[in-house]
Amino acid sequence: MSQTDYLRRTGEIEHYFDRTALDAWKRLTGDQPVSGIRATVRKGRDDMRQALVSWLPADLTGWRILDAGCGSGVLSFELMQRGAEVVAVDLSAQMVAHARQRAHELEHSHGRAKGSVTFHSGDMLDPRHGSFDAVVSMDVLIHYRSADAVRVLHTLAERCSRSMLFTLAPGSRLLRAMLAAGQIFPRGNRAPAIYPVEPDRVVSDMLLAPALSSWAAGRSHKVSVGFYTSQAMEVIRS
Repeated sequence: MSQTDYLRRTGEIEHYFDRTALDAWKRLTGDQPVSGIRATVRKGRDDMRQALVSWLPADLTGWRILDAGCGSGVLSFELMQRGAEVVAVDLSAQMVAHARQRAHELEHSHGRAKGSVTFHSGDMLDPRHGSFDAVVSMDVLIHYRSADAVRVLHTLAERCSRSMLFTLAPGSRLLRAMLAAGQIFPRGNRAPAIYPVEPDRVVSDMLLAPALSSWAAGRSHKVSVGFYTSQAMEVIRS
């Protein structure tokens, strides 16, 4: 993926969340009642978030974690509650502002967290964010083709010392049919294209890089709820 292609893709995603569907995603990731397709997407995302969190230690004190594509910040807050120092990054400045407010509300209702979170709008690959013990990226790489997702993972791995947890869109007849028919979101709120891939192949291609010789494939877990289908993958430093 060239820098030009990457900037084009990130620009499309930023435009979607900042200008097209911010209110829809606020409702989807919030507590307000939703129905139909969005209810299945919310349930699937909740299940996936819990799966990813369960792969990390219960006590994350001393861990510095990148939440790459933090969205509404719910995952960041859960990691902070476990004691992590979370750096939460999202392309959408509007979504980051929403995440900051929501984290403040959650901390007010749940009590002071053991860890901390700082929110940034911008590129998750920006080296100025520093190095991390773990990188978590939920439903972000689904918007990149297989080879491009591998290159993004290579870049993130350069600054990660323990584990990387991320989700991919597993190729299936049903998912491809839904995407082709545009059924996941109404046309006015449709997200940037989702690219179904072979998750195991993405991981194996990632690990072919000589610089990642000390890394190994870990667990995988597929969540399929109605119109939500995503597969969690773990890569760990051995």
